[in-house]
Amino acid sequence: MIGDVLTSSILFEALRAQYPQAVLHYLIYRHTLPVVENNPFIDKFIIYEEDYKKPTHLLPFLKEIRGEKYDVVIDVYSKLGTALISAVSGAPITISYKKWYTRFSYTHPLPRKSKATTNAGLAIEHRLDLLKPLLKKFPAEVKPKIYLTDSEIKNAKNTLINSEISPEKPLIMISVLGSSADKTYPAEYLAQLLDQIVTETNANLLFNYIPSQREAAEHTFQLCNPETQLNIHLGIFGKSLREFMALTSQCDALIGNEGGAVNMAKAMDIPTFAIFSPVVSREDWSLFENETGNSSVHLRDHSPHLFESLSKKELKERSAEYYQLFRPNLIKDQLSGFLRAIKSGRD
Repeated sequence: MIGDVLTSSILFEALRAQYPQAVLHYLIYRHTLPVVENNPFIDKFIIYEEDYKKPTHLLPFLKEIRGEKYDVVIDVYSKLGTALISAVSGAPITISYKKWYTRFSYTHPLPRKSKATTNAGLAIEHRLDLLKPLLKKFPAEVKPKIYLTDSEIKNAKNTLINSEISPEKPLIMISVLGSSADKTYPAEYLAQLLDQIVTETNANLLFNYIPSQREAAEHTFQLCNPETQLNIHLGIFGKSLREFMALTSQCDALIGNEGGAVNMAKAMDIPTFAIFSPVVSREDWSLFENETGNSSVHLRDHSPHLFESLSKKELKERSAEYYQLFRPNLIKDQLSGFLRAIKSGRD
């Protein structure tokens, strides 16, 4: 959801450009707040707490929403729960994606298109399409942005200086774990790619993990060659989402599992190399890709026949099997090209 919240924040910039006097609110889960803090286009955050899933807490919340007297509600999440919020809001204009089970909750249920028409990708284009009922002209693409403070950036720099991380070497953040098991590249395979990164660049590597994931991060570390381990700094990690973003802003690239971390790096103009899970649509989330900046790999690129006529549920059931087929040798050439571009950018 963090990547979704960050990506959806583009709507506020597009709306503000044409409705400068509008009051714009963003309804989000509390744990996603750090990626949109300090966004200058958002006037107020409405926090959806976990307790609101209980009827006794939901009713007062719905009353609060109705009391705001919104003119427009845009539902990007497009689930049954948010359809209820949209319907109860009392807004004369409610906009979301067209689904058979929620379409009656909206005045403007809009269809999704199947193919991107810009380099931004479908996830961006789908969101901007939700503005069609409101704007005669809206941008074809808007890039999500993260707004770090000067003190956050300074603290990240000091962390690296105090840890004696050499600025002479490339510094790469590794998205070592996905948001779930079926979105996490096998540790033994990732370790081989980390060996390749250090061999080709001699880069220092930081791991993106939280304390509860320390054991999994250490497992990947132990699978690496001893020479690679010398370049991995497990003790340096973001103790909060804002700290992670600040550290990433000081890196030359982010490499690893596709997900929120990749989207955050892109929002800070940090080059990314993303390894897609077999269950995730690359067409939807390969945002702002180009040959020298952002790159990604998917098993479908090499074995498209494996994905024919399979539903998302079936793909999820085969995730572990498909990940085992996505061996490092299928990735190493494209990764080498990405690493050469990173090194060239430092010269």
